[in-house]
Amino acid sequence: MKLSAYAREIGVTYKTAYRWWKAGKLDAYQLDTGTVIVRDPLPKSAMGVALYARVSHVDQKSDLERQMQRLKDYAAAHGYQVTRMVQEIGSGLNDRRPKFLKLLTDPSMGVSILEHRDRGTRFGFIYIEQLLAMQGRRLEVVFPKDSDDDLVNDFVSIITSMAARIYGRRNSRRKAERIKQCVEEVMKQEV
Repeated sequence: MKLSAYAREIGVTYKTAYRWWKAGKLDAYQLDTGTVIVRDPLPKSAMGVALYARVSHVDQKSDLERQMQRLKDYAAAHGYQVTRMVQEIGSGLNDRRPKFLKLLTDPSMGVSILEHRDRGTRFGFIYIEQLLAMQGRRLEVVFPKDSDDDLVNDFVSIITSMAARIYGRRNSRRKAERIKQCVEEVMKQEV
């Protein structure tokens, strides 16, 4: 298929697809006329691929758009054919996110891609992964961990949730990052 059709199909701009071709990231060749032809790299499967992006507040609408664009780029780079894109505005402090729940209960979605684990849920992520795995489905996280230590990740999630309630949503992330740095320094000193 032509590079322009490929770009449209996977949801990226022609310029992005062209840069990928120039960088050797696409299985493609160029005709004598200059037309770039992409060999069919997309896996043909019955299961759909969904992208899920979430922000906490309406003021972060532009962040939501950027997050979705990063997910599109990731999906395209990994050869996924995206069948659904879900954007949601809702607090990470509760689990009342109807669009995410609808996505999880849709059996036609084989892979759901999130940028960070906490975009789906702050706690219990492993349980959701296990339940989906039993159905032959999965959640794929672009950036799976903030640090290499699970205990630190859990601690940061708890502190972020508590700080959001005390200091408000915007300041909680910064305070949690400072606390995380302190905890990591202490853990390095103990080793």
